[in-house]
Amino acid sequence: MLATFIIGLREGLEASLIVGIIASFLVARARRDALRSVWIGVGVGIAICVAVGVALEIVTVDLPQAAQEGLETVIGLLAVAMVTYMVVWMRTHARDMRASLETSAGAALAAGSTTALVAMAFLAVLREGFETAVFLLAAFQASTSPLLAGLGALLGVLVAVALGYGIYRGGVKLDIARLFRITGVVLVIVAGGLLTTAAHTAHEAGWINVGQARALDLSWLVLPGTPVSSLLTGVLGVQPYPVVLEVVVWLVYVVPLLVYVLAPATKRRNPAPAPAA
Repeated sequence: MLATFIIGLREGLEASLIVGIIASFLVARARRDALRSVWIGVGVGIAICVAVGVALEIVTVDLPQAAQEGLETVIGLLAVAMVTYMVVWMRTHARDMRASLETSAGAALAAGSTTALVAMAFLAVLREGFETAVFLLAAFQASTSPLLAGLGALLGVLVAVALGYGIYRGGVKLDIARLFRITGVVLVIVAGGLLTTAAHTAHEAGWINVGQARALDLSWLVLPGTPVSSLLTGVLGVQPYPVVLEVVVWLVYVVPLLVYVLAPATKRRNPAPAPAA
């Protein structure tokens, strides 16, 4: 539940921030007439993402066991790639996201067309929604309780929408860079768990047979049916008997990315003025 809550919160907040910035910009410029088109773009983006998620789930269920394991591996790797790109992108763009979006929105209004604004909102929702659909599907497949995982995702999205609306109305002030750094740390750990799960399902599908010697005995900690087991296996991808490959891929992925996310941000320096002749 925690993993899907963070996923829903992070992805939903990013999309709601982009849409909220565009909406507040239009209101400030007395262009409320363009808001309806923006909301239509948002609605179409959400509908497409829901359809993609449902289609992926249907395709996964109807496959034979070995093919299911293979598709789960592909979905897991795709989710890890998406969250890695998202964490790295937000690490470098969180601080200047508002200024960049308002510049683009101002250029669109200056050109006399709101099509670009609708496209910005639509693509923001489509991108974040598609990432959410893939990431949540991988998390559901790794979770021991799909019901709790779905509830966590729903709560995360609702909180994200509420925060986005509060920021749009001006009643909520957040340090976006710090918030994304905190959620980035959690997502890196969750993605590491998905990567170990992908390594496990790749072996079950017959794709990888190296590194299958038992590395650790965690059966004393990961007891099936216990809340601790649900947390460790569902969120972190920890198995009772992790093999060498699973431990290696977790360390190789999580450690460098955590160092990158937690490293102090370097401030951009303006170039020094040229000396007078």
